[in-house]
Amino acid sequence: MKRKIFLSLIFSLIFCSCSYAQIDAAVVEAAWQKIATADGFEVVKINYEKDDSPNAWVQFKSEKDFSVHVTQGLMKILDTEEQIAGVLGHEIGHVRLGHYNKGVSRNIGWNLLGVALGKIGGNAGKIAQAAGTVGMNLAESGFSRGQEVEADDYGTELLKKAGYDPMGLYRAMKAFADNKYVTQPNGFNSHPPTARRLKHLMDKAKSLK
Repeated sequence: MKRKIFLSLIFSLIFCSCSYAQIDAAVVEAAWQKIATADGFEVVKINYEKDDSPNAWVQFKSEKDFSVHVTQGLMKILDTEEQIAGVLGHEIGHVRLGHYNKGVSRNIGWNLLGVALGKIGGNAGKIAQAAGTVGMNLAESGFSRGQEVEADDYGTELLKKAGYDPMGLYRAMKAFADNKYVTQPNGFNSHPPTARRLKHLMDKAKSLK
């Protein structure tokens, strides 16, 4: 009898660990409501995209004409409200810091095509990543590394303002890294290398505690 209970408990723990790393629409919307309200940003409806790539973005024309998008792929790799709040706070940061007025002609979102291509692995992956990132930069006129760091800082500060643990954005980025979505240090990537970005996010969050 004890053995059956023990085996049942082990099975439950395994099952929970597999299903835990995923948030649903209710969590996304709760996070969006809190983070946008804390910033004074308009709380518009979230658009959910049927895309396996982990991504979130603001499709922005003006502060009166924009939409917010979150993919199913992103919801699958995050497991807390504070993590998605951090990602959404980062995207608000791009708007508030005027990054859309500094050369961004179209939306590019959280995860560049080149980063996703980097999952191929090996030399082929590196070549594809470089080619994809160059193409994306030319096509999208994307955010610079400096702008990404500024948006990270803004999102981390906004987490604290909204009552979340400021480590939320760090943990979201760590979830990207744990799922092999990383930016390698090279001259083509517009996003900061993931290891450097994680360290900066952790240092920033600790400074706010």
